[in-house]
Amino acid sequence: MEATKPHIALLASPGMGHLIPVLELAKRLVSHQSFKVTVFVVATDHASIVSSQLLQSPASPDGDDLLEIVLLPLIDVSDIIGPGVSFIQQIEATMLRSVPFFRTEISKMESRPTALVVDWFGTDVLEVADEFNMLKFIFITSNAWFFAFALYTPEIDRKEIDEHAKNQKPLKIPGCRPLNFEDTTEFLLMDPNDPTYQRHIGVIIKMSLTDGILVNTWDELEPTSLKALRDARKVPIYPIGPLIRPIEKSVLRSEIIDWLDKQPEESVIYVSFGSGGTLSAQEVIELAWGLELSQQRFLWVVRPPTEKDAAGAFLTLTNGCDCNPDYLPDGFLARTHDRGLVVPMWAPQVEVLSHPSIGGFLTHCGWNSTIESITNGVPMIAWPLYAEQKMNACLLTEDIGASIRATPMESNGMVTRGDIRSMVRKILVDHEGRNIRARIKELKNSAAKALAEGGSSYNVLFQFAEICIQHLSTKAFGA
Repeated sequence: MEATKPHIALLASPGMGHLIPVLELAKRLVSHQSFKVTVFVVATDHASIVSSQLLQSPASPDGDDLLEIVLLPLIDVSDIIGPGVSFIQQIEATMLRSVPFFRTEISKMESRPTALVVDWFGTDVLEVADEFNMLKFIFITSNAWFFAFALYTPEIDRKEIDEHAKNQKPLKIPGCRPLNFEDTTEFLLMDPNDPTYQRHIGVIIKMSLTDGILVNTWDELEPTSLKALRDARKVPIYPIGPLIRPIEKSVLRSEIIDWLDKQPEESVIYVSFGSGGTLSAQEVIELAWGLELSQQRFLWVVRPPTEKDAAGAFLTLTNGCDCNPDYLPDGFLARTHDRGLVVPMWAPQVEVLSHPSIGGFLTHCGWNSTIESITNGVPMIAWPLYAEQKMNACLLTEDIGASIRATPMESNGMVTRGDIRSMVRKILVDHEGRNIRARIKELKNSAAKALAEGGSSYNVLFQFAEICIQHLSTKAFGA
């Protein structure tokens, strides 16, 4: 490797929604820029799985040994786990406690990184970048609208936030779509004196003081929000997406892909709530009945219900086998065996979404799943569960026109089987869904153009690379 090539350090938080785009960013920097990249991963079950999969494939088309993955020691947060402690608080504690280990690893390196890239939960590690004279960047693994909302939060008048929280008035975001109360995030509804709220504000302020923000989106997908961020001139913005997993052959091919091979083109609704999403027992029952009543083909990744937390599986290993789904309605599997496949716990999602027989995706609207669906031209039914997923659902439905949205009943918060039946049919076969089906094909093309040489995301990644090269040159001359 040439001495003039920067060395980029990336730090990945636990959780598939952060790990996957960080690892794909690393591969992009290697293949497009021939940079040396080291990915530091906090060791969890999820992290070990994704990292080992990546290590089994070449880091770059030329086979250059430019990509290294370092698993940091497992962090024990058992002392804070208990009632009322969210998975987000667990991740934050894990990342904070990983700082000394990360510092030690950096100090041992012969070739110190030129730049450090961390995600939302890694801002505590930025102090290490300052110690070792590294550029520091934040990687937003969600959309630009969500980041614009977050970036402006410390400046929004408290009266406006109170009106939003108490009287359910839309919250204005400069230059962007207002945030409706039904799509708001949990932290905005907290007491401003709550330490968790204060920490969120502190994280946002740290982001605004970095050398730039990488966002897993592209100009043609979110022109309004990206323009607002650039016009604000708070921090340089680099939309470099979509970053998604490549299509790889799966060990489960005989069960899932072979079944899909037998189905007509665009005839199957794929149902999955991501690596961490769970439904309640009654929601599972309603979903099962809705799929059955639709009379359409379906592939459903199902996991045991939970009544406590919609993100109940976020930090747990979920690619095991639940071979006796007794929480499904009596006789459901027998009645739907000729048109449906129920898969316990996990499926090779990118491979599924790229299959010609998939005609729709019922999704929790995690951003990874969202852009995987867009880049494969699959229209969506948006059923958000937690975090910023309601904002994602709003963006998909009202701005982008790539989905329809599941609407829970006000009386009990349930999405009914009748609504599920109607939504599935609308996405797959009904005439009224034709505009969504056409729109998603346009978005698929825009994503491909953004990544191609000369495209918007290709050019922005080149700009990021130039900043890193300039910083390396400055360090080399001791300026």
